Amino acid sequence: MGTRVKTRREFLLNTGYGLGALSVAGGLLSSAPATAAAEDPLAPKAPHFTPKAKSVIWLHMAGAPSSLDLFDYKPALVRLHGRPLPDSFRTNLKTATDGGVGALYATKREWKQHGQTGAWVSDLLPNLAGQVDQIAFLKGCKTEGSTHVISSLKLHTSGLVPGRPALGSWVTYGLGSANPDLPSFVVLPTGTGSAGGGRGATIWSAGFLPATYQGTTFRPGDSPMLYMDKPAVVTAAEQRGTLDLLKQLNDHQEQVLHAGDGELEARSRSYDLAYRMQKTAPEAVDLSKETAATKELYGIVDTSTVATREYATALLRARRLVERNVRFIHVISGAPDNSVDSWDAHHEIEKNHSVMCRQVDRPIAGLLADLKARGLLDTTLVVWTAEFGRTPYGQTGDGRDHNPWGYTTWIAGGGIKPGTYGATDEIGLRAVSGVTDTYDIQATILNQLGLDHRKLTYLYQGRSERATTVYGQVVKEIIT
Repeated sequence: MGTRVKTRREFLLNTGYGLGALSVAGGLLSSAPATAAAEDPLAPKAPHFTPKAKSVIWLHMAGAPSSLDLFDYKPALVRLHGRPLPDSFRTNLKTATDGGVGALYATKREWKQHGQTGAWVSDLLPNLAGQVDQIAFLKGCKTEGSTHVISSLKLHTSGLVPGRPALGSWVTYGLGSANPDLPSFVVLPTGTGSAGGGRGATIWSAGFLPATYQGTTFRPGDSPMLYMDKPAVVTAAEQRGTLDLLKQLNDHQEQVLHAGDGELEARSRSYDLAYRMQKTAPEAVDLSKETAATKELYGIVDTSTVATREYATALLRARRLVERNVRFIHVISGAPDNSVDSWDAHHEIEKNHSVMCRQVDRPIAGLLADLKARGLLDTTLVVWTAEFGRTPYGQTGDGRDHNPWGYTTWIAGGGIKPGTYGATDEIGLRAVSGVTDTYDIQATILNQLGLDHRKLTYLYQGRSERATTVYGQVVKEIIT
């Protein structure tokens, strides 16, 4: 029998010295249909106009916290606690789950106004309360859908089904990379539970954009990606030679058999990026040179809970990535331990939000203070957001249902004017002023980065696609 000729795929898998596995397992590419760019798709690109921000730290509160227990103080809800939802609020009300509409449920938290802006914050977030003068609270937010999967897709991709690019992918597509040795779009999952991955990799997918624009996940721990280290038995020269050979084979394949294959182009580039990241990625997330005072600021030395340290570590890494010109950092707050699943408090909301707030409060406050002290907050957008909010009526006696009709998102830094914009009704059920859709939030983020959401387009299947589909208005009231 003759010797079987190995396919190109088998050759890559058997000779990559770990870098092939790194590029795939680390999320440097996806199986997205696209055409290859004639030039480097990650080369820096000029914005549409002068930007006010360079980077985004996207704080995804997966599972959806209750604005009514954190930011949206409602004296009327306290007064009506325990009563049925008034008929005047029931118009077109569609409940998200089978639990129905319970009695109105007031938070047990204490509320105070803070800072020069007088923003209301509950006692669940005492550290963040000290940073309100950096924050624009958008209290009239709304979305579509009332399930986590659909609403999370809309928040991140402006679509209700999988297949559209994430906001971070659009940012990378529009601006390119500002650091060729690190991914431009990094995802930092934390915690455990069903929300720990932010409801799936579809929310950081490149969708129909070329695969090279997909988010890259960094793991907790000293090694941010699997198979990062070069095997001890392989010399640097051997590894470099292997990559050069792979590039020659890929170039040949593309020219002869797969002209215009965007996935092949992305895979080839991912090998080179992975090679460079063997040095840059571990250094970028290495906190050993951070001062004790900085770690204290974020709560990394807090011995009260391991989960606080994990989330705090992720945010300090996010700051370090901003310093290294990473465009978009998506931080996901999963559950800190098995006592809760996520922010998704259908029952025992007091316990749930106490646990979740203890995880994020000090690290986020520390991040804002640290960015400001280093002069980075002026050019960095920090966004607190979730797929929706939670209802003013109770569920299962001591929890809250999903609420897509009215909740709070906040944004700080990057040319954003601190203060409170918009409002929900007397009980916090629906947005009634300054109504802001997730499309508007995405348009505003792109605007601060110097990108016009109406002009940032990609031709797909004969249609000129936009990041915000056919919707979205910049929230000019919060822009300086």
